[in-house]
Order: sequence, then C-alpha cells, then structure tokens
Amino acid sequence: MGNEGIDAALASAVSGGRLVGVAAAAWSRRGLVYDGAFGEAVPGRPMRPDTIVWIASMTKAVTGAAVMQLVERGVLGLDQPAGDLVAYLRRVQVLDGFDPDGTPRLRPPLRPVTVRHLLTHTSGFGYDWAEESLARYVPTLREAAPGSQAGFEQPLTFDPGDGWSYGIGIDWAGRVVEAATGQRLDAYFRDHLLGPLAMDDTTFSPSAAQRERLAGMHLRTPEGLTAMPFGLPEDPEMLMGGAGLYSTVVDYLRFARMILGGGSLDGARVLAPETVELMARNHLGDLTAPGWRSFRPVYSNDVELFPGHRTGWGLTFLVNTHTTPEGRSPGSLAWAGLANSYYWIDPRSGVTGVFATQVLPFFDEVALGAFSAFERAVYDVA
Repeated sequence: MGNEGIDAALASAVSGGRLVGVAAAAWSRRGLVYDGAFGEAVPGRPMRPDTIVWIASMTKAVTGAAVMQLVERGVLGLDQPAGDLVAYLRRVQVLDGFDPDGTPRLRPPLRPVTVRHLLTHTSGFGYDWAEESLARYVPTLREAAPGSQAGFEQPLTFDPGDGWSYGIGIDWAGRVVEAATGQRLDAYFRDHLLGPLAMDDTTFSPSAAQRERLAGMHLRTPEGLTAMPFGLPEDPEMLMGGAGLYSTVVDYLRFARMILGGGSLDGARVLAPETVELMARNHLGDLTAPGWRSFRPVYSNDVELFPGHRTGWGLTFLVNTHTTPEGRSPGSLAWAGLANSYYWIDPRSGVTGVFATQVLPFFDEVALGAFSAFERAVYDVA
C-alpha cells in the first residue's frame, strides 16, 4: 500500500479553506514513511516539508534533552533545587489566593523547585491563559518588556510536587541550562543538539533566507480563518526554552528519530540510551495530567488529554497509558505547539511522526482531526 491515505488525510485538511497549509513527515523502522505538504504557506507560495513554522512548545523536548545531557555529565541533578543556579527560583513565592479586596496573597513554598519539577510541570508554574489564579494575577503586574525575564517572574500556583499544571517551568529550565554551562541557550543547542543532529532549520532566530520559507499565522474566528501578524521578540533577554523555536517537520523529525533511536541518529550520539529511557518514564507518581480550561480563548481552547484514561508525563513528554484509536502504543511520547503543531514517538512500534500547521487557538478541532487522520494513515503503511 502506498501513501495515498496520508495524502488524502492532509489534502482533506486544506479543502474548502479548513486549514490554510499543512506539512507532515513520518518515519518507521523501514525508513522514511512520508514527507509532504498541502495548501499554502502564504498566499502564492505552497506549503512544503521544508516550510519554516513556529513550533512553540515542541521546543520543550529539546530543552529537556539539553538538561538531561547535563544530568548525564553530573553537572545537574534532577532533584537539585533549581534555585542553586537561578536566583529567581530561590525567591519565587506561591500565590495562595486573594484577599476580599483583590490583593494577592503570597507565601514561601513548602519546598524548593527542583529540576525535575520544572521538566514535569509539577513545579507550580503555570500559564496565565490556562490557570485561573494567574489569569487574575498577571494583569495586576507592571507590563514587562517583550522578551524580558521579568515577563516570566510569576508565582507558583501550588507547592512544588503537589500538583500538575502546564506552564512556564521549562522556560526556567532553559535558564538553568544557561547558568550551568555559561552559554546562551541558542549556542548550547547549536553545539550539543542541533548541530550534531544536523537540524539546520531549527532556530530561535530564523535567518533572512529561512524567513522566505516561513509560513503565515492564522486565527480561527466564528467567520473562519483570518491572517494575523505574528513574530517573537528579536534578541530577547530570555530565550524561551519552553516555546521559542522555529523548525520544519523534516528537521523536527530528526529530533524525534533521535529519541526513537535511544539518543543516537546517523552515528551522532547526543544522549545515552538509559537517559532516553528515563525521560520516557512517567514521573508523575500519583498525579495525572488532565489538561486545562482556557482563560484566553485566542491562545487555546479547553484541553482534555485522553478522556477517560490516566495520563502520565515524562521528562518533558506526554505519556499515554493505553493504545490510542490511531494505533499509538502505550508508553508512547508526544506533545505539541500552540499553533497546532504535533508529534508522537512510539518506541514499541518504532514509528514517529510530525504534523504542523499555523493556526490559533491551540487544540483546534480541524487541526486535531487532520493530525489524527495523518497518524492513523501512517500506522496503516508503517
């Protein structure tokens, strides 16, 4: 059987303007299963597998890999207080509610934030668009300059280790990498991950030539999709280890293949097999990762992860505990980016895939349906 089913899944996604452009790539133990694209990156320029897209929170796994390289070398410990390296993480407070007049109540945390907490979203850090207390608190702060560290200096919403909340913890993990190595995060990535893995189109700052391949961003409104301006701050004070990278589906597939290959790709080893195995374990203990309710609908819809099933979290990866309808095995790894890019890594079946479009808000029904159809079609031929 050929790839007609995959082509059909992606072509359907852009039919009738449901999505503007989609790109996807997949790999199995047999080799490359697929790389293709449909629709337009921008008007008059077709979407291609090498189209540059903002991958947003797909950055988190790359930062996690950087952290784990340092854990391997003994530079960092997973249960080390992150405040040993980053001053703000020593003084961060817990938002413990609000007084009747609306004044926030802050207190010291019962225990320090550790590196493991940052990677597993159990630190207490959240996003103000996915956490009610932060949605109320953040607007009371003085507006921070775009790209500044001050924009990330938010309180915790619970004591570290006491809950799960999707948030900015991995942005702070990027700061930990910088403090531990003395390198800016982009330089560390280049020298230790992106360079060795030949991920030449993955970057915090696209070049002029790469910007010529950049896909436009769209917003889904009740009237349909509308083009919207988008760009991250240039040369920011704090590079976003949680959401700052641009990439392509074929480039990110190389990172996914490295994880699938136990830390090695095409002769370049960047992680030990036992480190990858550790990253792939569920580190939540008795906790679960249910998703979130959105408090800023322009960024995200409400998100429910695997309804009816307990969901685990590894060292930056979502871990499913059951076989999914698409064919993904239990113990597979996955996550996504805010503009509806998605990936999964299935070590048991030896299959991995990456899907990208550029539309807000996150968890878009059309994009999710297209990703699901793509994944099913990949398993049909893999």
